[in-house]
Amino acid sequence: MGVGIMEVKLIGAKGLKRTDFLGRIDPYVMIQYRDEEYTSTTAKGQGRKPVWNEEFKFRVEFPSLDGSDDNQNNYKLNLRVFDHDTCSKDDFLGQSTIYVKDLIEIGLEKGKADFGTQKFRVILDDLSYQGEIQVAITFTAKSETEQSEYLVEKENNGFFSWRRYL
Repeated sequence: MGVGIMEVKLIGAKGLKRTDFLGRIDPYVMIQYRDEEYTSTTAKGQGRKPVWNEEFKFRVEFPSLDGSDDNQNNYKLNLRVFDHDTCSKDDFLGQSTIYVKDLIEIGLEKGKADFGTQKFRVILDDLSYQGEIQVAITFTAKSETEQSEYLVEKENNGFFSWRRYL
């Protein structure tokens, strides 16, 4: 088993779906990997071409310790884009799914792997495309010593704090 940290840099987007008839949309992104989820800041007034330049870190176990199947679907990063609305429910602008299993495997083998900056299509509910989102992803494996400390702490406590390992 290997452990490491996946760093996701949310750079920006363009061509997002227009949902506000008056004014510009205020997009934000919910980023999820397994049971961890983060929300970006809202790009207020930036419209269909928001820029975030925010970084998020996720803990990664490979293969996972929860006994789940070791297939591609268990190693996906979901990015859901929303338009923040003050007086009503936020509008869903679409989503992108990025499969990171290969990145993790390469990172465990070489110590670090980098997808670099890439653009991914934003998919709407009807499965059509509307815009793109730009993301950079890096995976860094933890050393054997750090992995051993992680496993001992997990065994002893039944839980642990990844903040120690970030």
